[in-house]
Amino acid sequence: MHFDLPDLRLLAAIAATGSLSKAAATFPVAVSAASNRLRLFEQRCGLSLFTRRADGMQLTPVGRLVLEAARGVLGEARKLQDTLHELAGQRRITLHLAASTVTNSTLLPAVLGPFLADYPEVDLQLVEHKSVDVLRVVLADECEIGVYDGNLISDGLVSLPFRTERLVLLVPADHPLAGREQLRLIDALGFAFVCLPGERAMQRFVEELAMNLAMPLKVRVRAPSFEAIAQLVAQHAGIAIVPETAALRAEQELAVRWVALEERWATLELRVCFRGWERLSSHGRQLVSFLAEQ
Repeated sequence: MHFDLPDLRLLAAIAATGSLSKAAATFPVAVSAASNRLRLFEQRCGLSLFTRRADGMQLTPVGRLVLEAARGVLGEARKLQDTLHELAGQRRITLHLAASTVTNSTLLPAVLGPFLADYPEVDLQLVEHKSVDVLRVVLADECEIGVYDGNLISDGLVSLPFRTERLVLLVPADHPLAGREQLRLIDALGFAFVCLPGERAMQRFVEELAMNLAMPLKVRVRAPSFEAIAQLVAQHAGIAIVPETAALRAEQELAVRWVALEERWATLELRVCFRGWERLSSHGRQLVSFLAEQ
């Protein structure tokens, strides 16, 4: 059975206005042309979609079902049109991705390049939050997609696995703790620390852990990145808590060693979260699929 999108648009316009003449004016086409298009559509369907009355046109029960399906087709057509415009470079797309310090600083920069190369029309905004706030901003529709610590409950969100990362203690190669295979945070709190700036999400998390142990962190110096922190640790400015990914890289280049932290909070089962597949933009779906495959 053949139909065109104008058939469906006319059907929706008549249903919205209750009048063939008003619907025809929205296209615009002559009333006779609109009437002929509707008549042919009904003939091809073998259905009567409207009841013609003196005061206008009213959908039949069958017509209401056809209208519901037609609206779905028209919605998908609009999405396709938007996607074609985006791919043709006629519109820039901005995706907002909320993630923790660890994810933004170590994992995402290493994997996002191929996605951005495949979709040059996308501008990606990375927003840093603590994991609990990642969940909050995604639930509030302030960010379309988030990456958070999967140990948290994500009620109201769809959640997919992303990566596993560990926080470890980074120390100079000749430090008293360098020979330990693992330790607890409290074992290290007597030493001075090299830290991220105080407003960074991960740094707030670590300092809250120390406060909960009644031993505030001894912050000797703050540095802007894990790379800068590793340089300072190698120069005996202090010790630091960093992601294992950053620690392994630093150990290859500098006179530092890393020690595992045995607390449960040190293992981050990172997950991708979003409100729902149908709520994502077409590019948002591609980004979620890409991250879930990493």
